Amino acid sequence: MTTTSPDISRFGPIGLVVIQSTSLCNLDCSYCYLPDRKSRKIFDLELLPLLMQRIFESPFFGEELSLVWHAGEPLTLPCSYYDRATQLINEAVEQWTNGTVHVEQHVQTNATLINDAWCECFRRNKIIVGISVDGPKDIHDANRCFGNGEGSHVHSMRGIEALKRNKIPFHAIAVVTATAMDHPNEMYQFFRDNEIHSVGFNVEEQEGEHTSSSMQGYEREEQYRQFLESFWQLSEQDGFPVVLREFDQVISLIRENRRLNQNELNRPYSILSVDWQGNFSTFDPELLSVSSKLYGTFDLGSIRNISLMEAAKTERFQTLWKDMLSGVKRCEKECNYFGFCGGGMGSNKFWEHGSLNCSETNACRFNNKIPVDVLLDRFKSSPPIDNETPF
Repeated sequence: MTTTSPDISRFGPIGLVVIQSTSLCNLDCSYCYLPDRKSRKIFDLELLPLLMQRIFESPFFGEELSLVWHAGEPLTLPCSYYDRATQLINEAVEQWTNGTVHVEQHVQTNATLINDAWCECFRRNKIIVGISVDGPKDIHDANRCFGNGEGSHVHSMRGIEALKRNKIPFHAIAVVTATAMDHPNEMYQFFRDNEIHSVGFNVEEQEGEHTSSSMQGYEREEQYRQFLESFWQLSEQDGFPVVLREFDQVISLIRENRRLNQNELNRPYSILSVDWQGNFSTFDPELLSVSSKLYGTFDLGSIRNISLMEAAKTERFQTLWKDMLSGVKRCEKECNYFGFCGGGMGSNKFWEHGSLNCSETNACRFNNKIPVDVLLDRFKSSPPIDNETPF
């Protein structure tokens, strides 16, 4: 069912497209939120030209586009899959934009399958690599295991060594659990000693299939504050060899004297997520293929039978957008940290409160408020000197 045309002035441009190349994952991490990760369901590359068409025929695309293969373990598919994908992407860019749009491919992988052949695949297809590794062996293997219970750390480290040996740049994401917070020194030393220079911390969340988190409660918030303080101090002492995403984002805003009015996770068609079947959603990718009593599904349709603009006219989209926008406005009204986050993530609001029309979440305290407080307290107590800190 369609309704009237929406006001698209606050929509797009699409900067990120997340594609589930396969639902299968070779790991069974304890905190994973994804269903169907034990079955091999594959995104048919014959759909890729249609997906690119849907993007380029819409009013929502810009001059640059990051396409991320994610949501499952992408490397359980062969290198030839991504060789073919690159060819199809390049052909679509030429056909629809005369080559004026720059598309950058990324892959998010647990690194367990990376070898020299994969490194060559990344190089020839110019794929930017993100790995998931939770730190030292004991911390990593507590949650990131194969289906038989065997820890994956040794396999991930073998993949990391292959990347380094082949001089393939990469960044890392680490899920922080209650266990990790007891070991800030070991966590920092792991990333420093393994020359992992860019790291993002994803605090364990209540999300999807993962219905509880070890990081809930005021006590955990204080622990995480101390954990980040220690991580900053250790990196500062070494001359900042490890750039932490959470600090870097805040520092960029402070440097530029800039505040957010909205973020890409709650702005329609800033992010487009597509599952293996071709169903798509917008807002943050964790909402893809999620169903609820309040909203039904968060999917807006299939690329096979509806355009992005047509999807934005549907009653489903406008219900989601109304509640998302109302929640963002509540954040702006109620929260002094709004300028640093732009209204939070819809998936966290939904999983924690059952609705998009709400404000503070446990996740936003960990992902935004605590890192901001740690940095501001640090700079108040000891103002930075040029060339001494990244500030």
